[in-house]
Amino acid sequence: MKNGRDPVIVGLADAPIEDGKFVTKASVLGHAALVAKAAVDEAGLTLDDVDGLLTAGMWGVPGPGQLATVTLGEYLNIMPTYVDGTNIGGSAFEAHVAHAAMALREGYCEVALIVYSSDQKSLRSRNLGGRPSVLSMQHETPYGMPTPVSGYAMAAQRHMHEYGTTSENLAEIAVATRKWAQLNPAATRRDPLTVDDVLSSTMISEPLHLLDCCLVTDGAGAIVMTTAERARDLKTKPVAVKGYGEAHTHWAIGEMPDLARLLPAQKAGETAMKMAGVSHSDIDVVEVYDSFTITVLLTLEALGFCKIGEGGDFVSGQRTAPGGAFPMNTNGGGLSALHPGMYGMFLLIEAVRQLRGEGGEGGERQVKGAETALVHGTGGTLSSGATVILQKG
Repeated sequence: MKNGRDPVIVGLADAPIEDGKFVTKASVLGHAALVAKAAVDEAGLTLDDVDGLLTAGMWGVPGPGQLATVTLGEYLNIMPTYVDGTNIGGSAFEAHVAHAAMALREGYCEVALIVYSSDQKSLRSRNLGGRPSVLSMQHETPYGMPTPVSGYAMAAQRHMHEYGTTSENLAEIAVATRKWAQLNPAATRRDPLTVDDVLSSTMISEPLHLLDCCLVTDGAGAIVMTTAERARDLKTKPVAVKGYGEAHTHWAIGEMPDLARLLPAQKAGETAMKMAGVSHSDIDVVEVYDSFTITVLLTLEALGFCKIGEGGDFVSGQRTAPGGAFPMNTNGGGLSALHPGMYGMFLLIEAVRQLRGEGGEGGERQVKGAETALVHGTGGTLSSGATVILQKG
């Protein structure tokens, strides 16, 4: 491997939101452009330097996949020679980091820009209960199954049946995440939260309560990647992309191979950690997708931080909260900070900031001595998984 072409992250930006909505008045493409410009500016680059463009989502932009990428490229007035519109749900941006890393290593591009923007809160536009009845979704949507929450609820029910996991175990995750959000002035929800509060909140799809579910907000973010050699001339502290992996198993929850095990996360995590040459004890901070509290519990088990079936015990006693032994979702996560529909971008942004030592103004939520971070995104209805291992310097 040519060390000079090792991939690094050199620029970040996210759009400010208030009460879950964008502060700046702009279109979904406008917010994408704002964060793209801010991210390249932070790195000491310009949009003219960008020759790799990756995006997913972009509600309100015509067409899926590459068409959204082309539309964004036009809006940014750039002509990328490497493009990627991979969309595997909330894990897409972890996959984009992997794809950009491979493209940079092979010389397909020199500066890769990954962008996401969603104004779903402002437009009140996201209603996945109406997912089209394609493929095996024909066996779910017509029968009134609210998607995606009921799919996650089915997984939670199965895990409880097999391993004795409790609603209190899941509530511990929401409470710990809220404590991180209270240290983040940009988080949407910062009011105090207890286990009893979670358990007494409205039941959405048994056993998942309202406060077991992620927020619905606007949001936009961007990441700039380049080679280690190019980064030497830039003005930010580079964060190295050391390993990555991705996998997916199904679309509809009825096709999930095992409702109590998150197999894509297991495969993606094993691949990423092996590539990076790290073990679980090397990981200082963990950022995992928290669309629902059960997502976190299943992910921690699948990634091997605890044994299958022992996730409930692992998260008990506020283990993942500030001051706990296992710092996780340190900005408040999708449960309390923001969730614009595809949250994986913001997992990456928070992980990089932790490794840079930028854990909030005054360092209130900074994990001391953070050198290595694991980031894992989940997409669909526990359908896809992508893991990235990042290291400082």
